[in-house]
Amino acid sequence: MRAEDLARAAEVLQGAPEVALACHVNPDADAMGSMLGLANVLEARGVRTTASIPNEPFSLPRWATLLPGSDRLVAASKFPREPAVMVTCDCASADRLAALTGASSRAAELIWIDHHRSNEGLGTVPLIDPDASSTCEIVFRLVGAMEAELTDDAAACLYAGLVTDTGRFQYEATTPETLRIAARLREHAFDHTRLVQALYEDHPIGMLSIVGVALGRLRHVPEASLVWTYLTQQDLLEAGVPPNETDDLIDVIRTARDVDVAVLVKQQRDGRFKVSARSRGGHDLAVAAGYTSAHGPGDTIERLIRVLRGEPAQP
Repeated sequence: MRAEDLARAAEVLQGAPEVALACHVNPDADAMGSMLGLANVLEARGVRTTASIPNEPFSLPRWATLLPGSDRLVAASKFPREPAVMVTCDCASADRLAALTGASSRAAELIWIDHHRSNEGLGTVPLIDPDASSTCEIVFRLVGAMEAELTDDAAACLYAGLVTDTGRFQYEATTPETLRIAARLREHAFDHTRLVQALYEDHPIGMLSIVGVALGRLRHVPEASLVWTYLTQQDLLEAGVPPNETDDLIDVIRTARDVDVAVLVKQQRDGRFKVSARSRGGHDLAVAAGYTSAHGPGDTIERLIRVLRGEPAQP
């Protein structure tokens, strides 16, 4: 990330009376936390903000309701059509904005904040740092460049994203600077224990049944150094578990020893299958980021394996 881009983003936000903010569809805590964290900082400065997630129908994960500012989120249909200043958070590509993609293409100034290595540098002001642990880490730097006050509410949001995208500070992207930022955030007054419990220890009882179903279907593909499983809409219906409650299941699968890639294939309401993939570092999984397949679980995995082998095929 270039210093001049950080300075330019700070300048744009310092002079904007109104800012529209968005993150990717089906947001995780880094996407939601970075967006709401920045929105809270701007609101404290007297800036009018509109923040949205492009989920249709509009709904929030349970943990997200604990993030300050989540009550001000609006549906994509109420998002400004042609924002003067727009900020996107944690979007590796434009299509991850789903229903909000059009607004981003019409924005006069578009500050694109992201840490995914596959990002090609979108927006009029790209703040892309693939070495950052999270998008929340970049937003923290941006707040500093703005010389803005980091409020307690903003700190809580940024901490949520920092904790989750580092795997509770386990992943390789966790640097000494990441830990210093975490310490700065924890100096603020927010209920750290309640927030982390909501992120990691707050599932419906039916989720335990779903874990059993998924692990019972687990398949190992040694030649691809891959383990995978799948869930159907019927599985979720029988367990009484909404789809967004299963987002953390991939973290259970990835604990398999001596395997590089873990994949969860989850059926969506439209019948297609969303692919969630994690690597220990041996594969570039940019091709699977946000990928949804029209094929069944088995065919989807076969296509993904071909890509991981470097064969000229799309997953």
